[in-house]
Amino acid sequence: MPWPLAVNSIFFKERRFVVPVGLKHLEELSPIKGIQLASDAAGLKKSGADDLVLITLNEGAEVAAAFTQNAFCAAPVIVAKDHLAKRTPRALLINAGNANAGTGARGEHSARQSCQAVARMLNLDETEVLPFSTGVIGEPLPVEKICQKIPDIVNQLDADNWMEAAKGIMTTDTLPKGCSRQLTIDNKIITITGIIKGAGMICPNMATMLAFIGTDACVEGAALQGLLKRVLAYSLNSLTVDGDTSTNDACVVMASGQAANRPLDASHPDWPHFVSAVQSLFIELGQAVIRDAEGATKFVTLQVEGGATEAECRKVAYTVAHSPLVKTALFASDANWGRLLAAIGRSGLAHLDINLIDLYLGEVNLIKGGQPVDGYQDADGQAEMAKDEITVRIVLGRGGGGGPVGGGAVVFFFF
Repeated sequence: MPWPLAVNSIFFKERRFVVPVGLKHLEELSPIKGIQLASDAAGLKKSGADDLVLITLNEGAEVAAAFTQNAFCAAPVIVAKDHLAKRTPRALLINAGNANAGTGARGEHSARQSCQAVARMLNLDETEVLPFSTGVIGEPLPVEKICQKIPDIVNQLDADNWMEAAKGIMTTDTLPKGCSRQLTIDNKIITITGIIKGAGMICPNMATMLAFIGTDACVEGAALQGLLKRVLAYSLNSLTVDGDTSTNDACVVMASGQAANRPLDASHPDWPHFVSAVQSLFIELGQAVIRDAEGATKFVTLQVEGGATEAECRKVAYTVAHSPLVKTALFASDANWGRLLAAIGRSGLAHLDINLIDLYLGEVNLIKGGQPVDGYQDADGQAEMAKDEITVRIVLGRGGGGGPVGGGAVVFFFF
């Protein structure tokens, strides 16, 4: 089984809700001690559905975050970064239906106003509140509606509201997306729960869309930030839907410490097990986004390995993933492997030896050493391409790599 799907079931239990391409209704998400959530409708969505989510953290919780690298970042991203540099967050306020992006100084002022409203209700400093927005770009944020709803949403805070929060952050998503994990550390049951939204404008150069992950584990702050950076590289940063990186991308990991385990960092003997659990949760969240992508009909795993560096593997992977000709071939279930080779060839790798390249569709070997495999039948390739889930494996034969799969990078994308 490829690395991104590998799960060590010995150390933790799983609750899985994602099915290929079409998503099942989310059934259950585990509460996290020390984290409370609430969702309500402030009138930002035309449908009248919930569009405002509040998450609060106990004192002493650790928080790690990553944001979009799009230079045209939204006002809440600017404010959240500023607040993070000053204080450890105690509350997160998320609105859906309006991105508050492309709104200039007015947008920043509105984001700060919403933080002030939360801070007043929770007796916090405004810099202890992080704002997040998702929705339409370029429209002024109706901050008055948000501020008016804060007292109501504070009164609804509860540890069991992860499901409601998953619904409240949705925009073009068809269904809420989330999952939970449990494992044992220091004879304590550790719970991890995450929710994510996103279905379009997804080619992250950071995290993706909006994702919020909570755990009751006690984790050292520096270790938590390092863990987030590590798992993003092989999960949410390995997705592409449409080649566009959002202005509002954000991912936050919160560790309440309420499980009372010994503080986790790289020196703890159970650190690898915790990393594995978090990593698998991130991968599942990312795959849920791809399966729910706007217009998706297939779920494609592109596995590139054998590059001289991991960066080489990623370069090839994204060139292939973004090729319109490759996309149309996959959409049409056409085993036109020439389009894959052409994309590999134009990826820009220096001194690429095409005579070392192997190409697979699922378990079917199409190309070996740059040449068609003797005995390959088009019907075999066609059968693989007709599936709802397709794995394309490219072996470059250029050396080590340093990635998790035979020295390579793994990129998820959809058609």
